Amino acid sequence: MLRWTRRGENATCARKMRRILPLCSKPLFCLFLHTLASFFLNRVPYVFRQKMRTIFPVSAMPHLVFSFCRQRVPALICALAALGLSGAQANSFSAPGKDASGLGVAYAGTSAYADNASVQAYNPAGINALGQGLHFSAGALGIKNRVEFSNRGSSDLSGGNGGDAGDWQTLPNLYLAWRITEGLGLGFAVTSPETYDLAYDRDWLGRGWVTRARLGTTSFAPSLALSVFDSISLGLGLEYETARLTVENAGGKARDSDHALGWHVGALFTLSERMRVGASYHSGKQYTLDAPSGLSAFPGVSDSGRFRTPEVYSLSVWQRLSEEWEALGDFSYTRWSDLKDYSSDSWRFSWGAIYTHNERWKSKFGIAYDRSPNPRRARALLIPDAHRLLFSLGGQYRLSKTAFIDFGYAYQWSKRARLDHAFGGARLRGVYDVGGHLLGVQYSQGF
Repeated sequence: MLRWTRRGENATCARKMRRILPLCSKPLFCLFLHTLASFFLNRVPYVFRQKMRTIFPVSAMPHLVFSFCRQRVPALICALAALGLSGAQANSFSAPGKDASGLGVAYAGTSAYADNASVQAYNPAGINALGQGLHFSAGALGIKNRVEFSNRGSSDLSGGNGGDAGDWQTLPNLYLAWRITEGLGLGFAVTSPETYDLAYDRDWLGRGWVTRARLGTTSFAPSLALSVFDSISLGLGLEYETARLTVENAGGKARDSDHALGWHVGALFTLSERMRVGASYHSGKQYTLDAPSGLSAFPGVSDSGRFRTPEVYSLSVWQRLSEEWEALGDFSYTRWSDLKDYSSDSWRFSWGAIYTHNERWKSKFGIAYDRSPNPRRARALLIPDAHRLLFSLGGQYRLSKTAFIDFGYAYQWSKRARLDHAFGGARLRGVYDVGGHLLGVQYSQGF
């Protein structure tokens, strides 16, 4: 039975959730919850709605929501987590997204918003929200990470700070979806769900540990969507994924590749023509690498060469507020703690909006908060990650009734990541200034 946490009860959980989701007490998050409250109030019977408005006047709603966020949201999220409702993901070596069309809204609502074939990568049930016929979508996402180390008291080491270790990465994607009937759809996707590329200068202080770390994956995923009721669609997808991992240091290079199988499921609930809620689960995948001696330095790779990717749960909402405005929200949970070298899981909250100017143009914007799962010290020199905020802008231009182009840009701001790594008599100590830019373009067409 759910109940609100009283003052003094579950204090540890509440404090932890406030650190994970600092936006809970911010006006922007309160506005988002105020909007959701309005959605549901508009769907209850008119007489009951009038009584509710006499008890809670519209003018008082922002204050009530703000108070709710400050006092109740951490306890509510703790309760949902205990029930397993923790819900896509850009931290550690996970890619920020699997397409470019969602970049403009910070990948909010990915499991519920379905306007092209790429929805199957997040929620296979979303195929049945597309129009009947064949749908095609292809694009690319460019990522430029900034990873700059500053020495703060290292000992028994010589060299420089390593320069900007981040580099450009390009993640292409390809999607096909076929809405065969009103209740049956098929899909196929080619994506890069995990990626990482880090390269220091040759004279870097920590060259004895690592000079380059690179991970690349390619996933091939067929999907099936089936409508069980007019308002409920279920989906299932299989994934065949290849992974390539390289780790270099002053002593040499270790490289290997392997393949693995995974699966994902999803559900899409169409509450009305103007609102959808989506939920999905993506399994982790397990690889066996033949060169564990050098590759085990990469987070998630065991000494025996076993390498896993994390499970991901997500919950999304899409709402059409008016003829011009659409709102999207997303909450995701990634189980990094099941992997070697990770001590905690990752949470992500995103909110976005779409404004329709006319029949051809749409504007997009969004914001996301992503909690890093990485330990603060031991493995930071390989993946110097930190909690981050993502601010995004984008748009859509419709070429015809069935073809359109999405484009977007996002700036990624992160807290400074501390490093204190010791091995033998040497000690590498400093801070990382991390951030980045994302650019994307996606072409979609229906037939």
